[in-house]
Amino acid sequence: MSNVTLSKRQRDEILKVLKARFEKNMNRHQGLGWATIQAKLEANSEKLWSLNEMERADGEPDVVGHDKETGEYIFYDCAAESPKGRRSLCYDREALDSRKENKPKGNAVDMAAAMGVELLTEEQYRELQKLGQFDTKTSSWVKTPSKIRKLGGALFCDRRFDTVFVYHNGAESYYAARGFRGSLRV
Repeated sequence: MSNVTLSKRQRDEILKVLKARFEKNMNRHQGLGWATIQAKLEANSEKLWSLNEMERADGEPDVVGHDKETGEYIFYDCAAESPKGRRSLCYDREALDSRKENKPKGNAVDMAAAMGVELLTEEQYRELQKLGQFDTKTSSWVKTPSKIRKLGGALFCDRRFDTVFVYHNGAESYYAARGFRGSLRV
C-alpha cells in the first residue's frame, strides 16, 4: 500500500457512494447509524483508501456488522457476483510462481494485501450469504487453512440451488468467474 491517500474529491465521492449503499441496504446493518461510521472513516484515511480500492474493483463494500468489543465497523464486498475487477486470479504468490505457462494476471492473497483488506473466511462468507444471495453465477476464493494450503489446495465458495457450497481446487487454478471478496474493519 504505497500511496494510500485520496484527494478531497475522491474522499467525498467514496463517502457519498458508501452512504447511499448503506441507506439502500439497511437489512445488512440494522441498528447502526451512518453518521458514526462516516466520522470513523473520515478519521482513518488509510481505511477509506482501502474501501475506495474495494469499490474501484467493483466490490460494492458495505457495513455488515459492528464489533462492540473493539468498536470497529465491519465491511464486506457485497456485489451480487464476485467482484469483476478481481477475477481470473490464482490463490496466492506460491501458486502463481508454480505456473510455468498461462499465468493469470495475479493472485488473490497479494491483491487483497495491496488493497489493505483480508479475504473472507468460510465463516464470514456464510455470514454474508445470510444477508442476500451472492455468487449465484460466480465463485470466490476464501481464506484457506494452512493444512490444506500446504498440500497444494485452496478453498472457494459459491451459492447454487439456494445453498452455500465450499469447494477445493489446486491453488494455482484460476477461472474467469472466480475472484475474491474482501473484509475490512474500521
